[in-house]
Amino acid sequence: MSGSRAPKILSVKDQIAEQMRSDIISGDLAPNTKLNEKELAERFGLSRGPIRDVILQLTKEGLLVSKNNVGASVNSVLDPSLQKLMISLRRNIEVFAIEQLKDKLTEKDFGALEKILFDLQSAFEREDFTEVTKIDISFHNYLVHKAGGDDLVNIWYPFVMRMRLNYKRITSGVECVNEHEAILNALRAGDTAKAVKGLKANIR
Repeated sequence: MSGSRAPKILSVKDQIAEQMRSDIISGDLAPNTKLNEKELAERFGLSRGPIRDVILQLTKEGLLVSKNNVGASVNSVLDPSLQKLMISLRRNIEVFAIEQLKDKLTEKDFGALEKILFDLQSAFEREDFTEVTKIDISFHNYLVHKAGGDDLVNIWYPFVMRMRLNYKRITSGVECVNEHEAILNALRAGDTAKAVKGLKANIR
């Protein structure tokens, strides 16, 4: 994600998964919408095999739910008590991540995180709120991955994506960017307690 790193080349399946994540985050694919493999294959100009792979991937991420003999659909909106539990579980994972990061982040990491915040600001200015959501997630993903690699990301990611289905906390661009900057500045200063406090203010 840093300026010096080559852009990530996405496979066709990854591109389709990314588009479908966007459609779900934006509400173009609403909760409980049943997916039609044939229609998706036609939309993306592919056979149904790769579409099934993407559906499996998004099911693992918590965005879709698949049932035998029924097919896949966009996951339902969480009950408020379950949403509250998911927020708590996500927060606990990210607090754990921040505690692992003390003295581990390099200038390259801080540069990458600053680039993410620059992109976040730009997305707000364009009023592209789907992109805002995805960039916001990428900031947290960077920290979680740095702290625990794919193992920790795989535990954390489904909570984040499922929460997005009924996420209603709308902040201004300034507030959202400032919340993330507060976390970044505390990490840069090596102040774990302050970084945790900033994180808890951001995830609610």
